[in-house]
Amino acid sequence: MRPVELPQLPGLNQLRVALGVCGGIAAYKSAELVRLLTKQGCEVQVVMTESATRFIAPLTFQALSGKPVHVSQWPTGASDRGMPHIDISRQADFLLVAPCTANSLAKYAHGFADNLLDNLVLARNCPMAVAPAMNVEMWNNPATHRNLEQLQADGVHVFGPAAGEQACGEVGSGRMLEPYEIVLELARAVNPKPLAGKSVLLTAGPTFEAIDPVRGITNRSSGKMGHALAQAAWFMGAEVHLVSGPTALPAPYGAHVLNVQSAKQMHAAVFNQIEHCDLFFGVAAVADYGIKNPSNQKQKKQADQPAGLHMEFELNPDILAEVGELAAQRQKPLTVVGFAAETEQLDEYANRKLTGKKAHFIIGNLAQDALGADLTELSLYSHKMPAVHLPKSSKLQAAQSVLAFITEHS
Repeated sequence: MRPVELPQLPGLNQLRVALGVCGGIAAYKSAELVRLLTKQGCEVQVVMTESATRFIAPLTFQALSGKPVHVSQWPTGASDRGMPHIDISRQADFLLVAPCTANSLAKYAHGFADNLLDNLVLARNCPMAVAPAMNVEMWNNPATHRNLEQLQADGVHVFGPAAGEQACGEVGSGRMLEPYEIVLELARAVNPKPLAGKSVLLTAGPTFEAIDPVRGITNRSSGKMGHALAQAAWFMGAEVHLVSGPTALPAPYGAHVLNVQSAKQMHAAVFNQIEHCDLFFGVAAVADYGIKNPSNQKQKKQADQPAGLHMEFELNPDILAEVGELAAQRQKPLTVVGFAAETEQLDEYANRKLTGKKAHFIIGNLAQDALGADLTELSLYSHKMPAVHLPKSSKLQAAQSVLAFITEHS
């Protein structure tokens, strides 16, 4: 299987991670986790339990991390001062235990420490997360959940687990998250949370206006900018809801995604959710017009109609304008952000849209430079200040800048 590659995620470059590996079959996944973390620019120090070395050799982690792997809590040489649990803890920005077995969860919850990793957990002065991995019945055991509740009460992050087929052949919850999911969870854990407690609703991608069951009218929007904003909002602590037109993109991790086709479907989905939201991003390239009477059957080419197929159009609902009108009327604050993808006179059209749609912010760009691309150059428009122009960057980096600007100036 081809390894998963991630974009550069916020907060991970130069992060010093102490990675604890417990004894379970999921330990083999931790090798890929080390690879992904180092590619993000993390400095990874692996600490294994003795049981973990029965599943994967320390040399594997040493080769991937570039650092000696610690297993024993006892001095190993003349230069070892005999306190690795203190030394490793003080050199780490974050302690991550993946996989974390049911036995280790119990020990961490109750403060037991009979190996190096247990001692490191007790001696740490940095944030910590566990990625549970165990049999479904062990996961469902009330004792396990009591231990997890205690760890969460103590401020420990819990990443997962996932549900699915397990190594033992049983099916259910208890699988360790995939390594790339753990990296994404770590990025959220280490980043500031200015959107914590906020609900963010976004639209993304194109819409598809059906002519018949086979054909339709759409546009070149890839959905990348909307998906990047959804991912960045999740990193910043928001509950994220994404209404997406048809794209070829995987769902942003952590977001609640509803896939739609037409502008009318997108309109219905937005207004089904908008009442509970604090921040709305209208990023989708919504078709201005739809087909008034789409055919129920595929339309055949007619030789006796040289002028071609005739279609009757109707105006689609203006989602951004209606959200702007709602925000102006309701008591609960709702920040409205629209997008202006233009081919000319960006400043003029973006400012016109800012006023005409009753939006608080408009994010503008030149469509010919951004549609389908991985890089973008955005301009930010608001009623409070002159336009702010962002340098060209990846769409995830641009999304982070946009959200930082909006949270600061809302």
